[in-house]
Amino acid sequence: MFEIANILFSVCLYLFQGYCLQYFYGSFLESRIKDRKWNGLAVMALYVVFRLVLFWIVPSKKWDYRVEAGKMVLALCMLAVMAVCFYKAIHLITVFLVVAFQAVADISRYAAVILLGELGDGLLGLWNWCVRNGLFATESSFGIAVNAGLIGQWIIEYLVIALVLYLSLRKIVQDFREKNYDINRTELLFILTPAAVGLMICMLLRIIIVTMEDGTAKLLYDRYPILIFVLPAILLLSLLSILQGVKLFQDMVWWNKEKSNRIVLEKQVESLQEHMEEMERVNSGIRSMKHDMKNTISVIQRLAARDGQEENVELQAYLSELNRTFEKLDIRFKTGNTVVDTLLNMKYHEAVREVPDLKMDADKLLLPRELEIRSYDIGVILGNALDNAIEACGKLKKKEQAADAFIGLSSLQKGNLLILKVENSFDGRLAWRRSEEFPMTDKADKKSHGIGLANIKSTAEKYRGTMDFKVKGRVFILSVMMKNERRSEDGFWSDR
Repeated sequence: MFEIANILFSVCLYLFQGYCLQYFYGSFLESRIKDRKWNGLAVMALYVVFRLVLFWIVPSKKWDYRVEAGKMVLALCMLAVMAVCFYKAIHLITVFLVVAFQAVADISRYAAVILLGELGDGLLGLWNWCVRNGLFATESSFGIAVNAGLIGQWIIEYLVIALVLYLSLRKIVQDFREKNYDINRTELLFILTPAAVGLMICMLLRIIIVTMEDGTAKLLYDRYPILIFVLPAILLLSLLSILQGVKLFQDMVWWNKEKSNRIVLEKQVESLQEHMEEMERVNSGIRSMKHDMKNTISVIQRLAARDGQEENVELQAYLSELNRTFEKLDIRFKTGNTVVDTLLNMKYHEAVREVPDLKMDADKLLLPRELEIRSYDIGVILGNALDNAIEACGKLKKKEQAADAFIGLSSLQKGNLLILKVENSFDGRLAWRRSEEFPMTDKADKKSHGIGLANIKSTAEKYRGTMDFKVKGRVFILSVMMKNERRSEDGFWSDR
């Protein structure tokens, strides 16, 4: 009966461990089978078969550390094979996943066995006390109580193992936010060391946990009862070091990423400011020259008309054409903000060089006169949005030359809320991963590119705002909402 119950409990535990394994791997790695559900079921089934084979070939009752070391090596190899066979796992992070899973599984098992193993001895002592005091009327009732207590202990023990394993792996998955981060060897060593130490602690316990005294095998904590609490504490601290190591590493990655984004953002602002100042000087000069030249052309036309000679007809036509050329120097976009107007005109001329038939409409983009939001911050938002939109239109035209390429900009003001919207055509395809907040870039240098949306969001948050985007067919719609008020860095908020 006990052997059957032990097998049933073991199978249930292996099934749950297999579920945790496919969840753990699937959170970091892309499955080879398109249907993730079937891929996960295959991993679970193979894991259960592997564990059952070890269970029957190498019984756990053999207290031989060499056997246990061999089982651990086999387990690590099997985990690595499953990762490579069922997932696209040729990455350094796979090494961490394999070692971390085995470490967490072993730590949860040893901690539960040591802590709850004494529960069975306590129950047996209780039943013996009951027998001595005549509380059990028959020997069969005593046997039922012992069996019930032993099975109850197993149930609690396996539940604790499963709970610790699941919660620990879930914590790692949640804290490891940058799952697509290209980890290097030094960083791998940083997060791998706590997991490897945890494995070695479990192996050490397996070696020293059984001692021989007068030819009889005894558990180490029977000789030193304080170890019943010390050993689980060491194991749990080791588990905590694995979890905290992952969290610390991800915090470092996040801060470095934020620092890089901030540097890029600052460079964008500086570059934008330089462009705005230069373009404003150029536009001012053009307006002045245009005004003077138009007056000069008008005078020449009047003087030429006085002579009434036929050869002046060609001169009149030439002067008229020259006048129309100067008319084209008018600023195309007028939003009421000089910085934004200059940016839009600059981006438009850049865009039409790549997409000559691009339609860019900003008639509905009107900014309030009393604008508390810094013009350069709006320039950063629109600049990044337009860069993404122009790139998307360019890709669309390369794939489909007859496609309609357009960019539309609009704004809406509700109270002190300013909403900016940028719509653009694209090929309808977005590269996306579940763990990522924004669509992936398809450029080779992913560290320097693909952060436009992140910079837009960061700028919007300075004004207690947010950013959102959606797709309607083959139209990408970006919406940015901000409060028209001064930033906290300016020393106060001025709500209107």
